[in-house]
Amino acid sequence: MQLFTIASGVQVADEVCRIFYDMKVRKCSTPEEIKKRKKAVIFCLSADKKCIVVEEGKEILVGDVGVTITDPFKHFVGMLPEKDCRYALYDASFETKESRKEELMFFLWAPELAPLKSKMIYASSKDAIKKKFQGIKHEYQANGPEDLNRTCIAEKLGGSLIVAFEGSPV
Repeated sequence: MQLFTIASGVQVADEVCRIFYDMKVRKCSTPEEIKKRKKAVIFCLSADKKCIVVEEGKEILVGDVGVTITDPFKHFVGMLPEKDCRYALYDASFETKESRKEELMFFLWAPELAPLKSKMIYASSKDAIKKKFQGIKHEYQANGPEDLNRTCIAEKLGGSLIVAFEGSPV
């Protein structure tokens, strides 16, 4: 496995970069390929706290939306741990008065109940992982579920210009 070293001494697994690239580029063309595209992915530190990796089983595929998952953003928020930090990418679908858009959002999840050491490691590694995620327009730090409601996210995406987020009015 190839790793990229970052400022805090924590490394980023190449799989993390590959997932970002796949979500950003959207090369998918057939309906089957589109269903396999990732809607959301959560990243965590490895057990030894030395590498940022994909958290196993913590993803939402586009093909799951409307089939096994009715509200992808609510499901995404539910996947975040109550007492530890995480990084995440979320492919947000939203509408302005003029158009529909899809843009990637980068999240740092640092809940109040997370250990101080975890908050420090995640915070010190954030800028470096963001450097691997070139082209992210929207970055958001959330410290609890109250920071992850549709109104807060719509505000981050464009404020009063946003009329709907993930198909629901805001």
